[in-house]
Amino acid sequence: MSEPEVWNVGGAYERYVGRWSRRVAEAFVRSLDVPAGARWLDVGCGTGALTSAVLRVTEPAEVQGVDPSDGFLAHARDLVADQRARFSVGDARALPFPDGRFDAVVSGLVLNFVPDPAAAAAELARVAAPGGVVAAYLWDYADGMQMIRCCWEAAAVLDPAAAEQDEGRRFPLCRPEPLHALWVGAGLTDVDVAPIEVTTRFQDLDDYWSPFLGGQGPAPGYVGSLDDDQRAALYALLRRRLPVAADGSISLSARAWAVRGSR
Repeated sequence: MSEPEVWNVGGAYERYVGRWSRRVAEAFVRSLDVPAGARWLDVGCGTGALTSAVLRVTEPAEVQGVDPSDGFLAHARDLVADQRARFSVGDARALPFPDGRFDAVVSGLVLNFVPDPAAAAAELARVAAPGGVVAAYLWDYADGMQMIRCCWEAAAVLDPAAAEQDEGRRFPLCRPEPLHALWVGAGLTDVDVAPIEVTTRFQDLDDYWSPFLGGQGPAPGYVGSLDDDQRAALYALLRRRLPVAADGSISLSARAWAVRGSR
């Protein structure tokens, strides 16, 4: 990933999309219907949103979280005090666990950022126990994640070259058909893809805009690369285009695609 896309500041990530990914994570975990006492692995655990959902919604025996970012792992350790959770540095393409180690292997909002998603999917399948669940979810950048979609569409009006950095264009994996094919290619069976939708409600324009100044992810990285005048122009255009309610709030829809299969 390019430097603006290095994910390492937990607080900035939480303000950007972490707070919304937590809502998706809980719905995702409930949909898996994994029985109590299961051994879970959260691949690309980031700041701990999905691990927290597993601990809150199910009764796991353990949850192991792996992520390449020391900064995110530090945030996760501060956030998750449950003794059943463990966090360690790890690469989705070479997981540090033996074959068949976990009853449920999950990943949230990560696989599109992995340089070789097929290798990662194969690793998720490898460490799942026979009959175990392997599942993941990704934002629908091209159509369903309006918070990010609105920013890129406004940016492209002012700077057509910005479209090249748009996740909707860069990550074709984040659609049902490619996700289904990825899971089938990893040797998983009973593969299914379904949407998870939540509402992202911002108190006001500042609540929407300020997370884009945190530098965590492609769109904030792009915003950070602008000079003051360009950034002000983008802010002004968003102010005109976003659906601001009478009380100043902004409500946008957010859709993720969730794929699941069995080992």
